[in-house]
Amino acid sequence: MAPDLSPTARALLALEVIQNDPGITAERLGDRLGVTERAARRYVAILREADLPIESVSGPYGGYRAGRGMRLPPLMFTAAEALGIVMAVLEGHRNAADPTDLVGGALAKIVRVLPERVAAPVLAFRNTTAPPVLPQAWASPELTTHLIEACTCARRLRLAYRMGSQAGGGWVERAMDVDPWAVVLRHSRWYLLCWSHTRDARRVLRVDRIASAAALPDTFTPPPGLDSLRVLEEHLSQGWPHPVEVLIDATAEETARWLPRNLGRLASDDAGRTRLTATTEDAAWYARQLAALPAPFRVVASPELQRAVAELGRRFLAAAGPAT
Repeated sequence: MAPDLSPTARALLALEVIQNDPGITAERLGDRLGVTERAARRYVAILREADLPIESVSGPYGGYRAGRGMRLPPLMFTAAEALGIVMAVLEGHRNAADPTDLVGGALAKIVRVLPERVAAPVLAFRNTTAPPVLPQAWASPELTTHLIEACTCARRLRLAYRMGSQAGGGWVERAMDVDPWAVVLRHSRWYLLCWSHTRDARRVLRVDRIASAAALPDTFTPPPGLDSLRVLEEHLSQGWPHPVEVLIDATAEETARWLPRNLGRLASDDAGRTRLTATTEDAAWYARQLAALPAPFRVVASPELQRAVAELGRRFLAAAGPAT
Protein backbone atom coordinates (compact mmCIF):
# COMPACT_ATOMS: atom_id res chain seq x y z
CA MET A 1 0.00 0.00 0.00
CA ALA A 2 1.39 3.44 -0.90
CA PRO A 3 2.47 5.30 2.27
CA ASP A 4 1.31 8.73 1.10
CA LEU A 5 -2.43 8.00 0.95
CA SER A 6 -4.64 10.41 2.88
CA PRO A 7 -6.86 9.17 5.74
CA THR A 8 -9.92 9.74 3.57
CA ALA A 9 -8.48 7.63 0.76
CA ARG A 10 -7.57 4.85 3.20
CA ALA A 11 -11.08 4.94 4.70
CA LEU A 12 -12.62 4.54 1.23
CA LEU A 13 -10.23 1.69 0.49
CA ALA A 14 -11.25 0.10 3.78
CA LEU A 15 -14.89 0.33 2.69
CA GLU A 16 -14.09 -1.36 -0.63
CA VAL A 17 -12.19 -4.16 1.12
CA ILE A 18 -15.03 -4.75 3.61
CA GLN A 19 -17.61 -4.84 0.82
CA ASN A 20 -15.56 -7.35 -1.18
CA ASP A 21 -14.61 -9.52 1.81
CA PRO A 22 -17.49 -9.66 4.34
CA GLY A 23 -16.35 -10.78 7.77
CA ILE A 24 -12.77 -9.55 7.34
CA THR A 25 -10.97 -9.10 10.66
CA ALA A 26 -9.26 -5.91 11.78
CA GLU A 27 -5.89 -7.64 11.50
CA ARG A 28 -6.47 -8.72 7.89
CA LEU A 29 -7.96 -5.35 7.04
CA GLY A 30 -4.83 -3.70 8.36
CA ASP A 31 -2.68 -6.01 6.23
CA ARG A 32 -4.69 -5.11 3.13
CA LEU A 33 -4.35 -1.39 3.87
CA GLY A 34 -0.71 -1.60 4.88
CA VAL A 35 -1.37 -0.27 8.39
CA THR A 36 -1.58 -1.63 11.93
CA GLU A 37 -4.66 -3.35 13.32
CA ARG A 38 -5.29 -0.32 15.53
CA ALA A 39 -5.20 1.99 12.52
CA ALA A 40 -7.59 -0.29 10.63
CA ARG A 41 -10.08 0.00 13.50
CA ARG A 42 -9.72 3.78 13.35
CA TYR A 43 -10.65 3.79 9.64
CA VAL A 44 -13.73 1.69 10.43
CA ALA A 45 -14.65 4.29 13.07
CA ILE A 46 -14.30 7.03 10.43
CA LEU A 47 -16.74 5.17 8.17
CA ARG A 48 -19.22 4.80 11.01
CA GLU A 49 -18.92 8.50 11.87
CA ALA A 50 -19.92 9.17 8.25
CA ASP A 51 -23.15 7.24 9.03
CA LEU A 52 -22.15 4.23 6.90
CA PRO A 53 -23.56 0.92 8.20
CA ILE A 54 -20.41 -1.06 9.04
CA GLU A 55 -21.41 -3.97 11.26
CA SER A 56 -19.27 -6.08 13.57
CA VAL A 57 -19.68 -9.85 13.14
CA SER A 58 -19.59 -11.64 16.50
CA GLY A 59 -17.78 -14.88 17.25
CA PRO A 60 -14.16 -16.06 17.46
CA TYR A 61 -13.68 -15.38 13.74
CA GLY A 62 -15.78 -12.24 13.65
CA GLY A 63 -14.93 -9.17 11.65
CA TYR A 64 -16.57 -6.38 9.68
CA ARG A 65 -19.19 -6.33 6.97
CA ALA A 66 -21.21 -3.65 5.20
CA GLY A 67 -24.71 -3.65 6.68
CA ARG A 68 -28.02 -2.53 5.27
CA GLY A 69 -29.58 0.82 5.93
CA MET A 70 -31.60 3.68 4.52
CA ARG A 71 -28.39 5.32 3.31
CA LEU A 72 -26.53 3.38 0.65
CA PRO A 73 -22.77 3.42 1.24
CA PRO A 74 -20.42 4.26 -1.65
CA LEU A 75 -20.02 1.26 -3.93
CA MET A 76 -16.80 0.53 -5.76
CA PHE A 77 -17.11 -0.83 -9.32
CA THR A 78 -14.44 -1.61 -11.87
CA ALA A 79 -14.98 0.03 -15.26
CA ALA A 80 -16.06 -3.35 -16.66
CA GLU A 81 -18.60 -3.91 -13.85
CA ALA A 82 -20.05 -0.42 -14.29
CA LEU A 83 -20.23 -0.89 -18.05
CA GLY A 84 -22.05 -4.20 -17.60
CA ILE A 85 -24.62 -2.62 -15.28
CA VAL A 86 -25.23 0.29 -17.67
CA MET A 87 -25.65 -1.92 -20.74
CA ALA A 88 -27.96 -4.35 -18.92
CA VAL A 89 -30.20 -1.51 -17.74
CA LEU A 90 -30.28 0.09 -21.20
CA GLU A 91 -31.28 -3.28 -22.66
CA GLY A 92 -34.11 -3.88 -20.22
CA HIS A 93 -35.56 -0.56 -19.03
CA ARG A 94 -37.55 1.54 -21.48
CA ASN A 95 -36.94 4.88 -19.76
CA ALA A 96 -33.24 4.33 -19.04
CA ALA A 97 -32.21 7.22 -21.33
CA ASP A 98 -34.46 9.70 -19.48
CA PRO A 99 -32.51 11.46 -16.68
CA THR A 100 -35.79 12.41 -14.94
CA ASP A 101 -36.67 8.72 -14.54
CA LEU A 102 -35.55 7.14 -11.25
CA VAL A 103 -33.58 4.39 -13.00
CA GLY A 104 -32.39 6.74 -15.74
CA GLY A 105 -31.11 9.21 -13.15
CA ALA A 106 -29.15 6.50 -11.33
CA LEU A 107 -27.73 5.32 -14.64
CA ALA A 108 -26.61 8.85 -15.52
CA LYS A 109 -24.64 9.02 -12.25
CA ILE A 110 -22.69 5.91 -13.20
CA VAL A 111 -22.05 7.14 -16.75
CA ARG A 112 -20.72 10.47 -15.44
CA VAL A 113 -17.92 8.79 -13.48
CA LEU A 114 -16.93 6.22 -16.11
CA PRO A 115 -13.57 6.70 -17.81
CA GLU A 116 -14.04 8.71 -20.99
CA ARG A 117 -12.96 5.86 -23.25
CA VAL A 118 -15.64 3.65 -21.64
CA ALA A 119 -18.36 6.31 -21.39
CA ALA A 120 -18.23 7.34 -25.07
CA PRO A 121 -19.59 4.07 -26.53
CA VAL A 122 -22.11 3.82 -23.69
CA LEU A 123 -23.51 7.28 -24.48
CA ALA A 124 -23.67 6.44 -28.18
CA PHE A 125 -25.52 3.21 -27.41
CA ARG A 126 -27.92 5.01 -25.04
CA ASN A 127 -28.71 7.80 -27.49
CA THR A 128 -29.28 5.57 -30.52
CA THR A 129 -30.91 2.39 -29.18
CA ALA A 130 -33.00 3.44 -26.19
CA PRO A 131 -36.71 2.77 -26.85
CA PRO A 132 -39.11 5.69 -26.64
CA VAL A 133 -40.09 6.97 -23.21
CA LEU A 134 -43.54 6.08 -21.88
CA PRO A 135 -44.77 9.45 -20.58
CA GLN A 136 -48.09 8.02 -19.43
CA ALA A 137 -46.23 5.64 -17.10
CA TRP A 138 -43.88 8.25 -15.63
CA ALA A 139 -43.60 7.98 -11.86
CA SER A 140 -42.23 10.80 -9.73
CA PRO A 141 -38.78 9.84 -8.37
CA GLU A 142 -39.56 11.74 -5.15
CA LEU A 143 -42.83 9.86 -4.65
CA THR A 144 -41.20 6.52 -5.50
CA THR A 145 -38.44 7.22 -2.95
CA HIS A 146 -41.06 8.12 -0.33
CA LEU A 147 -42.88 4.83 -0.96
CA ILE A 148 -39.67 2.81 -0.69
CA GLU A 149 -38.82 4.52 2.61
CA ALA A 150 -42.31 3.75 3.94
CA CYS A 151 -41.82 0.06 3.01
CA THR A 152 -38.46 0.01 4.80
CA CYS A 153 -39.87 1.67 7.93
CA ALA A 154 -43.14 -0.35 7.81
CA ARG A 155 -45.12 2.90 8.03
CA ARG A 156 -48.79 3.01 7.00
CA LEU A 157 -49.69 5.49 4.25
CA ARG A 158 -52.77 7.40 3.13
CA LEU A 159 -52.80 7.50 -0.65
CA ALA A 160 -54.74 9.51 -3.17
CA TYR A 161 -55.06 7.01 -6.03
CA ARG A 162 -56.31 7.86 -9.53
CA MET A 163 -58.82 5.35 -10.87
CA GLY A 164 -60.71 5.23 -14.14
CA SER A 165 -64.20 6.69 -13.94
CA GLN A 166 -67.02 4.44 -15.07
CA ALA A 167 -69.14 7.48 -15.97
CA GLY A 168 -67.80 9.02 -19.15
CA GLY A 169 -64.10 8.22 -18.78
CA GLY A 170 -61.49 10.37 -17.09
CA TRP A 171 -59.93 9.87 -13.67
CA VAL A 172 -61.21 10.15 -10.14
CA GLU A 173 -59.06 10.20 -6.99
CA ARG A 174 -59.87 7.78 -4.19
CA ALA A 175 -58.43 7.92 -0.66
CA MET A 176 -56.86 4.66 0.45
CA ASP A 177 -55.07 3.66 3.67
CA VAL A 178 -52.45 0.99 2.93
CA ASP A 179 -49.62 -0.97 4.50
CA PRO A 180 -46.87 -0.69 1.85
CA TRP A 181 -45.09 -4.02 1.52
CA ALA A 182 -42.79 -3.55 -1.47
CA VAL A 183 -42.09 -1.33 -4.46
CA VAL A 184 -41.28 -3.33 -7.60
CA LEU A 185 -40.09 -2.26 -11.05
CA ARG A 186 -41.44 -4.52 -13.79
CA HIS A 187 -41.73 -3.96 -17.55
CA SER A 188 -40.54 -0.34 -17.06
CA ARG A 189 -43.39 0.43 -14.65
CA TRP A 190 -43.24 0.93 -10.89
CA TYR A 191 -45.79 -0.94 -8.75
CA LEU A 192 -46.66 -0.77 -5.06
CA LEU A 193 -47.60 -4.09 -3.46
CA CYS A 194 -49.64 -3.37 -0.34
CA TRP A 195 -52.52 -4.29 1.95
CA SER A 196 -55.45 -1.92 1.58
CA HIS A 197 -57.35 -1.28 4.81
CA THR A 198 -59.92 0.61 2.75
CA ARG A 199 -60.69 -2.48 0.65
CA ASP A 200 -59.56 -5.06 3.24
CA ALA A 201 -57.58 -6.83 0.50
CA ARG A 202 -54.14 -7.13 -1.04
CA ARG A 203 -53.64 -4.61 -3.82
CA VAL A 204 -51.11 -3.96 -6.57
CA LEU A 205 -51.09 -0.24 -7.41
CA ARG A 206 -49.35 1.56 -10.25
CA VAL A 207 -47.07 4.23 -8.79
CA ASP A 208 -47.72 6.60 -11.71
CA ARG A 209 -51.39 6.69 -10.62
CA ILE A 210 -50.63 7.67 -7.02
CA ALA A 211 -51.29 11.40 -6.73
CA SER A 212 -50.00 11.76 -3.17
CA ALA A 213 -48.84 9.68 -0.20
CA ALA A 214 -48.94 10.87 3.42
CA ALA A 215 -47.35 8.95 6.27
CA LEU A 216 -49.66 7.90 9.14
CA PRO A 217 -48.55 7.19 12.72
CA ASP A 218 -49.44 3.48 12.48
CA THR A 219 -46.83 0.83 11.77
CA PHE A 220 -47.27 -2.78 10.64
CA THR A 221 -45.47 -6.10 10.33
CA PRO A 222 -44.88 -7.19 6.72
CA PRO A 223 -45.97 -10.73 5.81
CA PRO A 224 -43.11 -13.21 6.40
CA GLY A 225 -41.45 -14.76 3.37
CA LEU A 226 -43.07 -12.32 0.94
CA ASP A 227 -41.95 -12.90 -2.67
CA SER A 228 -43.04 -9.53 -4.02
CA LEU A 229 -41.95 -10.20 -7.61
CA ARG A 230 -43.86 -13.50 -7.75
CA VAL A 231 -47.00 -11.87 -6.33
CA LEU A 232 -46.76 -9.02 -8.85
CA GLU A 233 -46.26 -11.32 -11.83
CA GLU A 234 -49.18 -13.52 -10.82
CA HIS A 235 -51.30 -10.39 -10.49
CA LEU A 236 -50.28 -9.17 -13.96
CA SER A 237 -51.25 -12.53 -15.48
CA GLN A 238 -54.87 -12.22 -14.30
CA GLY A 239 -57.80 -9.97 -15.18
CA TRP A 240 -57.60 -10.12 -19.01
CA PRO A 241 -60.57 -11.02 -21.25
CA HIS A 242 -59.50 -14.48 -22.51
CA PRO A 243 -59.09 -17.36 -20.01
CA VAL A 244 -56.08 -19.67 -20.23
CA GLU A 245 -55.89 -23.26 -19.02
CA VAL A 246 -53.08 -25.49 -20.29
CA LEU A 247 -51.93 -28.98 -19.24
CA ILE A 248 -48.18 -29.50 -19.67
CA ASP A 249 -46.54 -32.94 -19.61
CA ALA A 250 -43.80 -31.90 -17.20
CA THR A 251 -43.41 -31.15 -13.53
CA ALA A 252 -44.09 -27.71 -12.14
CA GLU A 253 -40.38 -27.30 -11.33
CA GLU A 254 -39.40 -28.03 -14.94
CA THR A 255 -42.13 -25.79 -16.36
CA ALA A 256 -41.08 -22.91 -14.11
CA ARG A 257 -37.64 -23.01 -15.74
CA TRP A 258 -39.13 -22.77 -19.23
CA LEU A 259 -41.83 -20.13 -18.83
CA PRO A 260 -41.64 -16.60 -17.39
CA ARG A 261 -43.55 -16.27 -14.13
CA ASN A 262 -45.86 -13.57 -15.48
CA LEU A 263 -47.50 -16.06 -17.85
CA GLY A 264 -49.69 -17.42 -15.05
CA ARG A 265 -50.00 -19.74 -12.06
CA LEU A 266 -48.48 -23.22 -12.09
CA ALA A 267 -49.96 -26.10 -10.12
CA SER A 268 -49.14 -29.83 -10.09
CA ASP A 269 -51.89 -32.40 -10.69
CA ASP A 270 -52.12 -36.00 -9.46
CA ALA A 271 -50.57 -37.33 -12.68
CA GLY A 272 -47.37 -35.32 -12.25
CA ARG A 273 -48.31 -32.80 -14.93
CA THR A 274 -48.52 -29.05 -14.60
CA ARG A 275 -51.70 -27.00 -14.94
CA LEU A 276 -51.10 -23.43 -16.15
CA THR A 277 -53.95 -20.97 -15.50
CA ALA A 278 -54.04 -17.31 -16.46
CA THR A 279 -55.85 -14.79 -18.63
CA THR A 280 -54.61 -12.93 -21.67
CA GLU A 281 -55.55 -10.02 -23.89
CA ASP A 282 -53.72 -11.43 -26.92
CA ALA A 283 -54.29 -15.14 -27.53
CA ALA A 284 -51.95 -15.19 -30.55
CA TRP A 285 -49.10 -13.77 -28.46
CA TYR A 286 -49.78 -16.31 -25.71
CA ALA A 287 -49.70 -19.17 -28.22
CA ARG A 288 -46.22 -18.05 -29.34
CA GLN A 289 -45.00 -18.21 -25.73
CA LEU A 290 -46.33 -21.77 -25.37
CA ALA A 291 -44.59 -22.77 -28.60
CA ALA A 292 -41.26 -22.42 -26.81
CA LEU A 293 -42.12 -25.28 -24.42
CA PRO A 294 -39.91 -28.35 -25.00
CA ALA A 295 -42.61 -30.63 -23.52
CA PRO A 296 -46.00 -31.67 -24.97
CA PHE A 297 -48.97 -29.58 -23.82
CA ARG A 298 -52.72 -29.37 -24.39
CA VAL A 299 -54.95 -26.29 -24.25
CA VAL A 300 -58.05 -26.96 -22.13
CA ALA A 301 -61.31 -24.98 -22.12
CA SER A 302 -59.77 -21.86 -23.67
CA PRO A 303 -61.48 -21.36 -27.06
CA GLU A 304 -59.57 -18.23 -28.12
CA LEU A 305 -56.23 -19.78 -27.22
CA GLN A 306 -57.16 -23.11 -28.88
CA ARG A 307 -57.83 -21.27 -32.15
CA ALA A 308 -54.60 -19.27 -31.83
CA VAL A 309 -52.53 -22.43 -31.19
CA ALA A 310 -54.16 -24.19 -34.16
CA GLU A 311 -53.41 -21.25 -36.45
CA LEU A 312 -49.81 -21.12 -35.25
CA GLY A 313 -49.50 -24.86 -35.91
CA ARG A 314 -50.76 -24.40 -39.48
CA ARG A 315 -48.19 -21.66 -40.02
CA PHE A 316 -45.39 -23.89 -38.74
CA LEU A 317 -46.50 -26.74 -41.02
CA ALA A 318 -46.59 -24.40 -44.01
CA ALA A 319 -43.15 -23.04 -43.13
CA ALA A 320 -41.74 -26.59 -42.97
CA GLY A 321 -42.66 -27.20 -46.62
CA PRO A 322 -43.83 -30.49 -48.17
CA ALA A 323 -42.84 -33.69 -46.40
CA THR A 324 -39.93 -35.57 -47.98
